[in-house]
Amino acid sequence: MAIYTHKQSLVQALSPVRENNKIGFVPTMGALHEGHISLVKKALDENDVVVISIFVNPTQFNNSSDLDKYPRTPEDDISLLHSLDKELIIYLPEVSDLYSESVSSKNYDFDGLENEMEGKHRKGHFDGVGTILDKFFRIVQPDSAYFGEKDFQQLQIVRKLVEIENLPVNIVGCPILRESNGLAMSSRNKRLTEKQFEEASVIYKVLNEVKENFSSTSISALNELVAERFLQNSHLNLEYFEIADEGTLKTAEQISNGAKYRAFIAAYAGEVRLIDNMSLN
Repeated sequence: MAIYTHKQSLVQALSPVRENNKIGFVPTMGALHEGHISLVKKALDENDVVVISIFVNPTQFNNSSDLDKYPRTPEDDISLLHSLDKELIIYLPEVSDLYSESVSSKNYDFDGLENEMEGKHRKGHFDGVGTILDKFFRIVQPDSAYFGEKDFQQLQIVRKLVEIENLPVNIVGCPILRESNGLAMSSRNKRLTEKQFEEASVIYKVLNEVKENFSSTSISALNELVAERFLQNSHLNLEYFEIADEGTLKTAEQISNGAKYRAFIAAYAGEVRLIDNMSLN
């Protein structure tokens, strides 16, 4: 396993292997868990060389406190990757290696995808995501890059990013991995108390209830159902619930034949923000 902390040394290392090998890329912000490992395993199955980046990107945080509290466990991350017993390349840069002059984002127009759900509550977030991934894609030049569907809105935006920037990268979406209680695996889960972790299972339960009733219940009634379920839980505060078109991510007012829909939730357990989603049809 090779570890690089500077982009130039990584570029030099990848240059001779690129011609005859497929390169897979898994971008992460560290605090790795089995969800990340599932992405790495898929990348290993489909490529000859796999690069994993570990970098907490400052430009996608609109809350400096959230950035400060984001878990950073590089030694544990490297140990977990090493346990796979596979030849991997790890890119572990400092902020200065990627933002050489000013730590700022490029402004993107993602055809409105950036204005829905997370975009309404985290201004500038997707500009930061687009900026850092554009940098990574140009440094690594992967054939394929792997993203979890837990961040489904981000996944759709990344697909739009490679279209906008005309980047020859295949974007692969991978299923959500869940804890034993149904909670979507996330680096933020490490900040939950035992009680919060237990109570956060309501998110998965509610999404399943919505899915079970989707074909027979109006969207307005489903919105009311979700609001009521969270009112009954004193440990979680609902930030938003949306049923949206998978392609446009626009909030659905009514169901149209032939369209694909997904339910999205963001909620707080104390100061920890949790998101999840589920395909409905």
